[in-house]
Amino acid sequence: MTIAPPTDGFTCGLDVTLRIIAGKWKPLILYFLLQRPNRYGELKRAVRGVSDKMLIQQLKELEADAVLTRTDYHEVPPRVDYTLTPMGRSLAQALAPLCTWGTENMAEVTRVFAERDNWQREAG
Repeated sequence: MTIAPPTDGFTCGLDVTLRIIAGKWKPLILYFLLQRPNRYGELKRAVRGVSDKMLIQQLKELEADAVLTRTDYHEVPPRVDYTLTPMGRSLAQALAPLCTWGTENMAEVTRVFAERDNWQREAG
């Protein structure tokens, strides 16, 4: 693996990636948009637990970072679609192995988290 010299304040390629996906909900937004374009309400239902304020903020940041595009159809009732850009699609595809890893290790991670929570309760 060749490591490129730092540019524009980035230390490496992983730093670039993490700056784009930083935020609790961005990887999930990318995952659902990789499946197909989504309207706001569809994303809100898919990304369970996210507040309206946080979803809007994360969508605006991903749009500003050229990862997704927002298409407003100027209709009543309002209709807005979110779609991945080519760069966003490649980023979402790069995250796919993490999804696979999580699925394959879900039971073990659940067990480890339960043990950690028990240890913290006993220590606290």
